[in-house]
Amino acid sequence: MRLKTAQRGDKAAVLQTATLNAKQALALYKTRRTADYVARSQALTELQEALGLPEAPLRMECYDVSHLGGTNVVASMVVFEDGLPKKSDYRKFAVHDTVDDTESMAQVLRRRLSRLDEDDAPDADDGTRTKRRFAYRPGLLIVDGGQPQVQAVAAVLDELGITDIPLVGIAKRLEEVWLPNDDFPVILPRGSEALFLLQRIRDEAHRFAITFQRQKRRADIGTVLADIPGLGPARSKELLRHFGSVARLRRATVDELGEVRGIGPQLAQTIVARLGGAPAAESGQTAEQRDEA
Repeated sequence: MRLKTAQRGDKAAVLQTATLNAKQALALYKTRRTADYVARSQALTELQEALGLPEAPLRMECYDVSHLGGTNVVASMVVFEDGLPKKSDYRKFAVHDTVDDTESMAQVLRRRLSRLDEDDAPDADDGTRTKRRFAYRPGLLIVDGGQPQVQAVAAVLDELGITDIPLVGIAKRLEEVWLPNDDFPVILPRGSEALFLLQRIRDEAHRFAITFQRQKRRADIGTVLADIPGLGPARSKELLRHFGSVARLRRATVDELGEVRGIGPQLAQTIVARLGGAPAAESGQTAEQRDEA
């Protein structure tokens, strides 16, 4: 039986407040747990023991691939040092010529790992040499995914002759941890500091990839809108604000576009023609209703 949740009224307001409070409480709990030096040290020690690493992984890099229905494929690299995020070392990638998750992951890791041993770069001011952050060797590579993604990256490591960087994957379904060439995953205890740290770095990689994808999609639609005569930056911004997403804007009808301030019937028809949206209201449905269909 499917339970219905309140959509409007007092009950909906209570549900919204309870959800917000729960999210804030979880975020605060994660922040306090991450800030605990003892917990971070325990997590790294547990990871070393569970994965059979020669030393604790003080620098970890995690990768995630994100796409929208096979388009706009992007990937993220996030870095944790001593159990804390190091955002200055984050990287984002645009993925080309493939929509397959495993091939996308292999492509990104090949690009990253091929630069491990690049020479130090001369400093522009005094001629001294400073190590490029992208050349730092991680103590552990983490990919968002299961056995297929891990094997794809393991093949890249073999291809590049890299044998001293451990690799694991963390799969979302059961939060199991996969190692290369193993038929069975490593199951970390629920509530363990090691699993919490892996989940946090995986979630951060996912967040960073999604953020990049949204920026890329907005840039793409912004370019299209900028080419429409009579539609300046202010009106373009108002369109995106009014519809809330690129998908809804693309599905908008002439009548719906006409409801936006500054958009007349002729300009609305031009926008629909450029974006490939619906020329007229379909069966009386709004763009939001068509999204839900």
